[in-house]
Amino acid sequence: MPQRHDVVIVGAGPNGLAAGCFLARAGLRTLVLEAHSQPGGGMRSQALTLPGFLHDVCSTVHPLAIGSPAFRELELERYGLGWIESPAPLAHVFDDETVVTLERSLEATSAQLGVDAEAYEKLMRPFSNHFSSLARDILGPLSFPSNPWLLARFGWTALRSMTGLAQRFRNPRTSALLAGMAAHAMLPLDAAATASFSLVLAIAGHAVGWPLARGGSRAICEALVSCLEAAGGELQVDREVRSRKDLPDARAYVFDVTPKQLLRILGDHLPARYAAKLSRFRYGPGVFKLDWALRAPVPWRNPACARAATVHIGGPLERMAEAAAAANSGRRPERPFVLFVQPSLFDSSRAPAGYHTAWAYCHVPHADTEDMSDAIESEIERAAPGFKDIILARSQRNSMDMERYNANYVGGDINGGLADLRQLFFRPTAQLDPYRTALSNVFLCSSSTPPGGGVHGMCGYWAAQSVLKNVFKHAPRARFR
Repeated sequence: MPQRHDVVIVGAGPNGLAAGCFLARAGLRTLVLEAHSQPGGGMRSQALTLPGFLHDVCSTVHPLAIGSPAFRELELERYGLGWIESPAPLAHVFDDETVVTLERSLEATSAQLGVDAEAYEKLMRPFSNHFSSLARDILGPLSFPSNPWLLARFGWTALRSMTGLAQRFRNPRTSALLAGMAAHAMLPLDAAATASFSLVLAIAGHAVGWPLARGGSRAICEALVSCLEAAGGELQVDREVRSRKDLPDARAYVFDVTPKQLLRILGDHLPARYAAKLSRFRYGPGVFKLDWALRAPVPWRNPACARAATVHIGGPLERMAEAAAAANSGRRPERPFVLFVQPSLFDSSRAPAGYHTAWAYCHVPHADTEDMSDAIESEIERAAPGFKDIILARSQRNSMDMERYNANYVGGDINGGLADLRQLFFRPTAQLDPYRTALSNVFLCSSSTPPGGGVHGMCGYWAAQSVLKNVFKHAPRARFR
């Protein structure tokens, strides 16, 4: 009997679905299996607090999604995806009630930075003017770049630590704005290449914005599923894969899982040497996340905060560096860096009329189970007195709750593995094609492969190209249109 499927993909997160779309479009009979009753992984939206309040379980703000070459090629807007932008992508709050905003306009951002205005513009303009070209080269594995000069210029700065990058500036507000974005890496801010996270997010803010998906992050998932099915692919939910025997016959398998889950599923079939390499893959700090149903908008001291969907409550670089160092060394930060998001200010579909939703998280040690609710809400209260009084209901998840929600969030690590200099480029192991495993027909497409965490589908895109080349002998294609 002929095989029913050419390719089976395990996991319907952004990368698994993206891989499925590209493989199905290539004419392959593609099946995506999802253990949960809903696809999406980090793109699910649910009523976590009260009826009528829609919360994104994980990510909400998507600069890398709207800037993703893979999503752009899939034309997800044709499948119903719409974007909403807040007037400013980001607001960074200081203890003295002042705020610096990352604006779409490079000039409007620079104008807030005083003596650093010229230095900031000089750093950002070459990259923001050529963001599409840069994205093609940095959102993938190591390879010969399409624009070598631009990538070399980017790498010269990006490979520095955030604390090293801060030495270029004289205004501490500039360093703090950039450090808040670097903190998304969940690494110590003196670690090599942490500047890259700051640069990518700042450049994206100027070039494409930090938008929300209209109707919740689930809208990205729904568009990907529609794209998959339009190409002839199939999705099956409630299909958990625990071992090799749970896999239907196919010529190739693609796993949207981290090394820990791949070892659990295929450990007995993997060569011992390769399995040992996977077992040494390192995971990073976890997160503690709170979601709120609110009776009113957040009462910010500084009204500039109401212009941004994302608010960083972090203060100066030094305090954020201390919080990052604590989480990475197994200590809970005394004053955590709080990443706060207020989607319903800009997307009224998230809450009943007159009400609002918001969420925040902070970084904590790997697998930490401490309740950080009071620490997070106290930081918000400093920036928005009366915040606690407008809370109708809250939902909370510690790091292990995050792992139970999504097995890829090992110990609460939402980035699919520590993104230090070594694992940023060589994940999960050091090899030219990081999507191939030691089994000729088994591939990885999760955020444990380049370019790492985030909702962008690029890991899935590159894994799909590897499958097409190595199993189905398709000729290599142009990088992107």
